[in-house]
Amino acid sequence: MPLVTLTLRQRRPAVFKQAVLDAIHAALVQAGIPEADRFQRVFTLEAADAHMDPWYPDLPRPRTDDALLIEILWSVGRSVRIKRALLADLMQRLDALGIDTEQVMVVLQETAWENWSFGGGRQLHA
Repeated sequence: MPLVTLTLRQRRPAVFKQAVLDAIHAALVQAGIPEADRFQRVFTLEAADAHMDPWYPDLPRPRTDDALLIEILWSVGRSVRIKRALLADLMQRLDALGIDTEQVMVVLQETAWENWSFGGGRQLHA
């Protein structure tokens, strides 16, 4: 049940955004998310609206306007092992797209199952 948000600091072609979203989804499927469970959105922010420290916490080179912020809101209950595997798989997929993974920040946020309604106010897992 992930909700993926991809935030960009500059305008990118639709093909780039789709490739990144496909990579994220493929990594999530590999981590056990159902193939059909795909809910994604993209935000493109102007430089004045997207502030990211260039070095925090220990980057080997500074973040640039190519930086990507990936937020994955998903249900609680996955182990650290699964999260590490997801991140490793995702970085491998993004690297294969030619994306500098040092420019990629990922935030995994968990929420309880009863906090999801996919339509009509129905809670599937409450």
